[in-house]
Amino acid sequence: MEYPIKIIRSARRKKTVSARLVNGTIEVRAPAAISERDLQPIIDNLRKRLQKQQRKRQLNETGDLQRRAQELNQRYFHGELRIRKIEYVTNQEKRLGSCTASRGTIRISHRMAELPKWVVDYILVHEIAHLKEPNHSRKFWALVNRYPLAERARGYLMAINLEE
Repeated sequence: MEYPIKIIRSARRKKTVSARLVNGTIEVRAPAAISERDLQPIIDNLRKRLQKQQRKRQLNETGDLQRRAQELNQRYFHGELRIRKIEYVTNQEKRLGSCTASRGTIRISHRMAELPKWVVDYILVHEIAHLKEPNHSRKFWALVNRYPLAERARGYLMAINLEE
């Protein structure tokens, strides 16, 4: 989604440029002395950041990820693993997901939301398994392979260059 930009210049502002979303418009506050040429790349960067934040917010508002993770936990781990927090994040460009087992938190790259449901389920099972085995040992892979489409999902991810 492209948001319109409103630039507000201030003589009091000396160095910093800030942006926030106000009623569907990106409101940029900038020093009066900054040139348009210097300001444009900053605005482009701020726009990208705001769009990522908005995308993350939209993905996490539905609660689908939490609900699906609980269903998979129940089905493949007998509901024994405690997922304290699971969310889509926009700062994982190389990882599909990550898990901090000690905290019970799972983060899934927002890019995964576009993949087929059965592939996202594999990624969720993979990260949930880390709550029990925070490594990639044989025990870990035995847990992941409880998901019947695990090998197929790994192949799919390899085919689109997201898994080694």
